[in-house]
Amino acid sequence: MKNHTITTFILLGLTEDPQFQIPIFVFLFLTYTLSITGNLAITSLTLLDSHLKTPMYFFLQNFALLEISFTSSCIPRYLYNIATGDRSITYNICIIQVFFIDVFGVTEFFLLAIMSYDRYVAICKPLHYVTIMSHRVCRSLVLCCWMAGLLIILPPLTLFLNLKFCDSNVIDHFICDASPILKISCSDTWFIEQMVIACAVMTFIMTLMCVVLSYIYILKTILKFPSAQQRKKAFSTSSSHMIVVCITYGSCIFIYIKPSAKEEVDINKGVSVLTTSIAPMLNPFIYTLRNKQVKQAFNDSIKRIAFLSKK
Repeated sequence: MKNHTITTFILLGLTEDPQFQIPIFVFLFLTYTLSITGNLAITSLTLLDSHLKTPMYFFLQNFALLEISFTSSCIPRYLYNIATGDRSITYNICIIQVFFIDVFGVTEFFLLAIMSYDRYVAICKPLHYVTIMSHRVCRSLVLCCWMAGLLIILPPLTLFLNLKFCDSNVIDHFICDASPILKISCSDTWFIEQMVIACAVMTFIMTLMCVVLSYIYILKTILKFPSAQQRKKAFSTSSSHMIVVCITYGSCIFIYIKPSAKEEVDINKGVSVLTTSIAPMLNPFIYTLRNKQVKQAFNDSIKRIAFLSKK
């Protein structure tokens, strides 16, 4: 950014009311701890348990690592701001946070689309599943998700670096997010705003089409199964992923609904709490509670730890 006057920003946070600071800190600290613990547990299980060496759990492992990265790029800094009372954040740290939040966020959408495709192949083409979803293909698909995230974020971010800030350095948010930063810039932000919207809509539509098409074919295939037990098993393998998809895409829709200016700020803050704190905490439980293989792997790990501790 070509900025010679403002070197730090002030983050207003979720609220300026002092009596809410401690409850917010406790809530975010607990959700962050549970998120990290749950996602690390899933990552460890998929790495160590031989029964979870399938493409489905490879993608779940990457999704868990992405969730850890995403929530860690937002929440610890805000917890530090509340604990110290220092709401300032340097210009460089703010821009780095914008970059990582956006890259992790966009990559998550593409990874969810790939996970939908994986479920489509598993249910609709079971005989060719191992061939289609080989280790090499899975690694390539994950790499493509990260590349897509970078390629979509870099063009608007490049323009973002040229913004000027003249008077205000107060960001009405608890994280460095593109939208509230654009509002306090004294540059002409029309073009970059349109580019941000275009990139967001392109990501949303591309990945949502993949998800919807995958599940249309999955549903058609499941309904053709002769056995109720087969249908139930097929639904159970996809239901966890569908719940996570609904949370992710639902929160994104709320961000781009255009309410009044004051409501927009409040809604964006609320949705940001959902996406950066609550969803990363819930996802491990959603996948664990509705997945017999993950629960079995977890129980086996507990038994091994208990057995080793007795020796």
